[in-house]
Amino acid sequence: MSESDANTSKKEMLLEIRGLRIEGYSDENWTEIVHGVDLDLHRGEILGLIGESGAGKSTIGLAAMGFTRDGCRISGGSIDFEGMDLTTASPDELASLRGAKIAYVAQSAAASFNPAHRLIDQHTEAPVHYRIKKRLESQEDAMELYHKLRLPNPKEIGFRYPHQVSGGQLQRAMTAMAMACRPDLIIFDEPTTALDVTTQIEVLAAIRDIVDQFNTAAIYITHDLAVVAQMADKIKVMLRGEEVEQAETAKMLEEPEEDYTKSLWSVRSYKRQQKPRPSGTTPVLSVQNVDASYGEIPVLQDVSFDIYAGMTVAVVGESGSGKSTTARCITGLLPPTSGKVLFNGEELPSDYKARSKDQLRQAQMIYQMADTALNPKVKISEIIGRPAYFYRGLRGAELKKRVDELLDLIELEPADYYNRYPPELSGGQKQRIGIARALAANPSFIICDEVTSALDQLVAEGILKLLDRLQKEFNLAYMFITHDLATVRSIADEVVVMRQGKIIEQGPKNEMFTPPHHPYTDLLLSSVPEMDPEWLTTVLEERGVDNIGEGALKKT
Repeated sequence: MSESDANTSKKEMLLEIRGLRIEGYSDENWTEIVHGVDLDLHRGEILGLIGESGAGKSTIGLAAMGFTRDGCRISGGSIDFEGMDLTTASPDELASLRGAKIAYVAQSAAASFNPAHRLIDQHTEAPVHYRIKKRLESQEDAMELYHKLRLPNPKEIGFRYPHQVSGGQLQRAMTAMAMACRPDLIIFDEPTTALDVTTQIEVLAAIRDIVDQFNTAAIYITHDLAVVAQMADKIKVMLRGEEVEQAETAKMLEEPEEDYTKSLWSVRSYKRQQKPRPSGTTPVLSVQNVDASYGEIPVLQDVSFDIYAGMTVAVVGESGSGKSTTARCITGLLPPTSGKVLFNGEELPSDYKARSKDQLRQAQMIYQMADTALNPKVKISEIIGRPAYFYRGLRGAELKKRVDELLDLIELEPADYYNRYPPELSGGQKQRIGIARALAANPSFIICDEVTSALDQLVAEGILKLLDRLQKEFNLAYMFITHDLATVRSIADEVVVMRQGKIIEQGPKNEMFTPPHHPYTDLLLSSVPEMDPEWLTTVLEERGVDNIGEGALKKT
């Protein structure tokens, strides 16, 4: 028995799953989607669940709470949590656990918070309900957790509503909320998907700190192998509802046994050559000296860059740096306070309502949060078909043919997905539907807002190749908003680095990734996780935990 195995055996068993089987309801039939999975988790231990989209990771994570999504049911096996079998527990028994003993951090915070209530009110609800803390005490604890998770203005941000903070900030607020009752088990479902690399370091460090301080156990669901390497004591690899293999993290990284696991380790090899700017041509999009504000608060200052046909400009920066706000100005959702946006040399009306149908058609957007971007009550065929009908007038057989073509393009079988609804799809599948919807209008310019952030690495690489092929075929211009610098290396021609609403550096990709860099660009580049279990610890030691970026995470 290894030293690690001996230490694990001394820890108290918290969660024991045996022979878990889960079925999903589709086309008037129940189909098994999780096939007899076993899982052991001890106190103070982190299990990493990895695998491609649709592998069953989130389904298993939710089942660890005795919960299944609508259209799913537990059909076999046992889930023993602290001596209670959650498959036979009463609704009252399950309710007493969720939020108090078991907490869940969802992949899409924007879809999970109640938009009508302030963040701090939602944070304090569980501790007050379970009589763990009084309201004022819980508010103070919330502010401390906000501070630890590097949220700006931690004493004030909780009094905002969900729509008043960025996606990355909202994800951190949800992580803080899950920690409010100091539960025994936390299910982290892609908790850093929406975070930039510098913030991700601090959130990962805070999660490890919570696990260590309170002997909390965690199931960490992710498709980011470098992230799970920093977090997990052991890793379970899933594929189509079945376990492929499980091992301690170091062993799994060094000596994966199965071919599928080895394929996961070798992804993200795709890198296309940087294309030079075409000479003597007008850019498809030109952003010129744009300022913007939310009310009286300035959020963009003197933003300028060009995007040419057939080229990809990646816009990178921390959460709240102004990346998505710039996209809102380009699309006319947020009229600039000064400056202008030109499309093929002609100035666009600042408000989208004043733009012609063809101006609207030419510029499309793929949104970051697929959960909130797709109407859950509308069929996939209609979601994709609406732009083709609205902009191109397609009807009947022609419209169905176009929808089928688009489903083929995003590698979803038309016969299987044409009549399905978004809640029946995985996060990655939903994001691909968003891509198809944008393509349906036949645009010349597409804003890709974190378009691969919800996808596992195998699917993400396929999507990047797809976008590259479409760009070559239709001479598309892309604005690629991302915090994933591996994606930037893969697909970008030029890079724009933003911070606090300003552009601090921009240029061709090869130059931007070649030293010397602007100090902030250097910080971003050095914050990309590596496939080394000691990487996070080394970075924290080298920088000092309280000196990461402009963070406020303190040593304990």
